[in-house]
Amino acid sequence: SRPPLRLNTFTDYSLRVLIYLAVQPERRATIGEIASAYGIKENHLSKVVHFLGQQGWLTTVRGKGGGLGLAHAPQDIRIGTVVRQTEGQDLPAECFDREHDTCPITRICRLKGVLREATAAFHAVLDRYTLGDLAHNPQALARMLMS
Repeated sequence: SRPPLRLNTFTDYSLRVLIYLAVQPERRATIGEIASAYGIKENHLSKVVHFLGQQGWLTTVRGKGGGLGLAHAPQDIRIGTVVRQTEGQDLPAECFDREHDTCPITRICRLKGVLREATAAFHAVLDRYTLGDLAHNPQALARMLMS
């Protein structure tokens, strides 16, 4: 079980890939260089990159001069949207899963409403930010990631 508000690894890596590409949006990057910059295995990033491409956030160009790039300007990619897509359905407690809920007090318990409100607040904060906000200091990020 994960601590509250902890993003899964897939989401973490997705955001890292997007931030890397947002640092120099006009430049193409390879999975290998992104993996090297973050110290992540390439095979982990391959799945992430494939998913990000399917969602329409990345473009892939094959051949010489090819690589990965952002499909949209960083300010047009909402962090809340990325997190919702990569995290999947929010089920913070068993009572959110109608098929597998065995809790005897679900019908009268207020916990579900409180958790729904907390999840909505979490997403509302993420929705206020774009990839451009996360990569607002591209020179400093480039020095750290692309050295």
